[in-house]
Amino acid sequence: MPDAAPLEPEQLTAYFALMEVGSLLQHAVDQQLREEGGLSYIQFQILAVIGESTEGRQRMTDVADRLVHSRSGLTYQVAQLAEAGLVAKAPSPDDERSVIVSLTEQGRALLGRVMSGHIQVVQRLLLAPLSSEDVAQLGDVLGRVRQHMRAVPPRSAAPRRKRGGPTGRE
Repeated sequence: MPDAAPLEPEQLTAYFALMEVGSLLQHAVDQQLREEGGLSYIQFQILAVIGESTEGRQRMTDVADRLVHSRSGLTYQVAQLAEAGLVAKAPSPDDERSVIVSLTEQGRALLGRVMSGHIQVVQRLLLAPLSSEDVAQLGDVLGRVRQHMRAVPPRSAAPRRKRGGPTGRE
């Protein structure tokens, strides 16, 4: 692979600003979630992704792909959530290898309880200094970047190969 050209000063500034904003926002959200719900950031994300589906359930693989989280890490986190009574796991009726994760009433209640504080943190830290036009532009820019990055996803977000594929294993 040829050496990459160095980043232009404006590119470097934008990159570092994005990384710092992401870190600061995630830290504040994580703190709010732990204080108000005893949840880690990834546990909140799992509950939120499951909760946004109309049936309140998702295949574990789809949750892992959406969150760009390792399947083994997700399995551990879902086990923690199930032990706490926030989700229930069941085999998929359509595919015996798939696991369906559903929000329990307790999980739905906890998600509702922490959501207000979550929204307040996002509004206070991310949205307060932005105009409506800024928010629209930010959504547009980040949407394009997300779409570009999802075109070549990391392994945790890539579709699974069928067993017996080119490597003969999964």
